[in-house]
Amino acid sequence: MKRSLRILLSVFSGILLSLPWFGSPGWGIFVAFLPLLYLEDFFTENKESYAAISFWGHAFLTFFIWNGLTTWWIMHATVVGAVMAVFVNSFLMSLVFWLAHFARRNLKSNLGYIALVVFWISFEFFHFQWDIEWPWLTLGNAFANQVKMVQWYEFTGVLGGSLWILWVNILVLKFVLEFINERKFNTSVVFSATGILIIVFLPLFVSFRIYSKYDEKGDAKNIVIVQPNVNPYHENYDRDAEEEKIRNLIQLAKSATSIKTDFIVGPETVVENYYFWDEDRLRLSSGYLMLSNFLQDFPKAELLFGASTVKFYNSHENVPKTAREKNGKIFDVFNSALFFKAEGEIQIYHKSVLVSGVEKVPFMKYLGFLKNLFFDLGGASGNLGSQDESSVFIATDGTKIAPVICFESVFGEYVTSYVQKGAELIFIITNDGWWENTPGYKQHLSFARLRAIETRRSIARAANTGISCFINQKGEIENQTQWNEKTVTSGVLRTNKEITFYVKFGDFIARISLFSSVLLLLFLVSNQLRKEQKKPH
Repeated sequence: MKRSLRILLSVFSGILLSLPWFGSPGWGIFVAFLPLLYLEDFFTENKESYAAISFWGHAFLTFFIWNGLTTWWIMHATVVGAVMAVFVNSFLMSLVFWLAHFARRNLKSNLGYIALVVFWISFEFFHFQWDIEWPWLTLGNAFANQVKMVQWYEFTGVLGGSLWILWVNILVLKFVLEFINERKFNTSVVFSATGILIIVFLPLFVSFRIYSKYDEKGDAKNIVIVQPNVNPYHENYDRDAEEEKIRNLIQLAKSATSIKTDFIVGPETVVENYYFWDEDRLRLSSGYLMLSNFLQDFPKAELLFGASTVKFYNSHENVPKTAREKNGKIFDVFNSALFFKAEGEIQIYHKSVLVSGVEKVPFMKYLGFLKNLFFDLGGASGNLGSQDESSVFIATDGTKIAPVICFESVFGEYVTSYVQKGAELIFIITNDGWWENTPGYKQHLSFARLRAIETRRSIARAANTGISCFINQKGEIENQTQWNEKTVTSGVLRTNKEITFYVKFGDFIARISLFSSVLLLLFLVSNQLRKEQKKPH
């Protein structure tokens, strides 16, 4: 195979993998790996002529194109972060594929393909867990805008989609190879084609059946979502500016709030000057007084929105590693969700899953000396404090709410932790204005639809610049706003107390894959050692 053709196949796979993240139908992902897998098979069949490392460059090219095309928009917030995200993720993906290729060269073909599946799913799970989390390109996300296809995510989560995609791609490759070899539709080729059809259409049949039979559950709650449309690149952070943002929030909310309204939801970091919300003196804040006076006109309504908050410490003893020191004061800054209850109580949740390189120093134990070098965008970034796990807000009527802040909505198993604590509704608050008018905010919205399916919880999504919307328990979007629009929208969501299989058991597919990966790696190492021992000395 000519080098030019090999490069073309690598490029083609990268483009096909990117399409679902641009809103194209998810069907294409079923053959997106086919050019790269065909190339991998070529290197395996000709392993006497090519070293194992020869395949790595082609895999890197594929994943560099996929990462670059789908996540370039990160550069609007941080050019360095975008470059790092694209290069590091491309390297890790290509490393996983190369490791599977190495396994294929040294194990039986089918065992090698099993290695590819379990290595890849283990890698995706790893990206949910380690300190540079970046699960944006988890394969199962490809169906985020075709929710009728993946209603069964309530059992498997998105990693079930990843397994589905990899399985079908491998079956399609085997079908193509058999057809090329046989050049006719014999029994073996027909059997392969039948297997593909079953693996593709059986989950679809199950999904469509779940979709058609599913009824919304729970009590109806009237909700107002406020979209202030503040440009994060051109806002001010002095006290007057922050008070004006609160007045803007109140004015918009008033236009849609009534005596029947149960909840009002504002976006992430409505107020970004963290000195404005001292957690030990919240009731003394002018913002608290403004919002309390507003809510007195609507005694049933309770308010949730995002703000940067600060907590001061009296000494250096027993303070978190994230703490800052300035003008002789020691304190932590948090990206927080604030919940104003009808009787005046305020509940606070600190964002737990922070954005690496923007909101936290990764591997703080080793790189903590960098924490004071972070660029501080009005309190929304820099090295932030966090809480160790999720927590829910409890409304006056007993309704439990999951306050999910921005990036956290990409983490399926993390969102289930709110539901395990009793959450009946999910409120996602975000500020997607950092990405400007790019595919980024659309991708972020689409992932929220999968969280609704996985947990069977209705979602109110408040985004500073859009898209704000309601998402029902089947993942369908309702009453969505437009991008870059100062507006407010209202709707009804139903609570739900039932627990899905995925909420109960989490990413069990990943844990099975991790166990299988360890066994395969041990087998691969022992196999290599046996080969070395058999070589003449």
